Amino acid sequence: MLKQFTRANHTASRAHAPRAMAGMLLVLLAVAGCGQKTHKAGQSLASVNGEEITVLQLNEELQRANVPAAQQEAAGKQLLESLIDRQLLQNEAVKEKLDRDPKVLQAVERAKALIVAQAYLQKHLPPQAKPTPAEVADYYAKHPGFFSARKVLELRQLLVASKDLTPELKAVLDANKSLEDVAAWMDSNKVQYARNQLVRSTTDLPPEMSAKVLAMPKGQLFIVREGERSVIMTVADVKDAPVSEQVAAPQIEQFLSNQRAKDAAAAEMARLRSGAKIEYFNKTTGAPEAAPA
Repeated sequence: MLKQFTRANHTASRAHAPRAMAGMLLVLLAVAGCGQKTHKAGQSLASVNGEEITVLQLNEELQRANVPAAQQEAAGKQLLESLIDRQLLQNEAVKEKLDRDPKVLQAVERAKALIVAQAYLQKHLPPQAKPTPAEVADYYAKHPGFFSARKVLELRQLLVASKDLTPELKAVLDANKSLEDVAAWMDSNKVQYARNQLVRSTTDLPPEMSAKVLAMPKGQLFIVREGERSVIMTVADVKDAPVSEQVAAPQIEQFLSNQRAKDAAAAEMARLRSGAKIEYFNKTTGAPEAAPA
C-alpha cells in the first residue's frame, strides 16, 4: 500500500504532519494520565508512596478523638503524622502479605461485623430523651453512697500470690494481727509480697462491698482474691466527701442516658432473637437456661 502513494499524496501528508503530530501528542498525554492518580486541590493532605491521605480521613480521626474545636489545628497536625505512620506500616504489611494472614483476616472480619452491627443499632434505635431534672433528683436521692453520703477510703494493701495463702498465713490473718505484723511474718517466712496504698471512694466500689468495708473497724484485715493474685487489705482512714446534686447532675444525666440506650439495645436484641431460628450444635457452648439479651 505504501508503494502506491503518489507524490501529491506524499506532499499532502507532509503538509498535515504537524497537525497530526499534535493530535497524537494529546492522545498520548491522555493515555498517560489514565495511569496516574489525580487528586483534587484541598482534599489530599499528603501522599505516602503514592497513597493519598485526605481531609475526610483526618476529619474522621478528629471526630473519633473528640477533639475540641479550639484544639483541632494543633491536634490535626499530630493526627496527620499518625495517619502517615499508619499508612507506612500498612504498606509494609501488604508487602509481607500480612493482609492475607488467617489471623489478620479473622480480626478484620470481626471488626467489620462489630462496626456493621453498631451501625444497625444507631439507625434503628430511637433517640433517647434527655433525663428530666426530676429523674436526676430521684437518682441522687436514692444513691446517697455515691453522692450526699459519699466517703473516701484510704486503703493499704499487701499483694501476694494466691498460692502463698497457706493455712499458716491464714492463721496469722485470723489472729487479728495488724498489716505490719503480717508483713513481718511474711518477711521472716520468705513469702514474697508487694506493698500498695491507694484511695477509693464509695462511688468507685460496688455498693455491697462499700457497705461491708465501712462496717469494719479501722485496721481490720480482709482479703480480696483476684485469680492468681490476692490482696490483703485494711482501711487506714475514712473521710466524708459529699457531692452536691448540682455537681453530680451532669454525671447522673450521662449515666441515665447510657442506661436507656442499653435498655433499648437489649429490647431490640430480644425482638431479633424472638424472630430468629437459633440452633446450638455444641453442648458445652450451648444456650444457657435463660439466654441474656
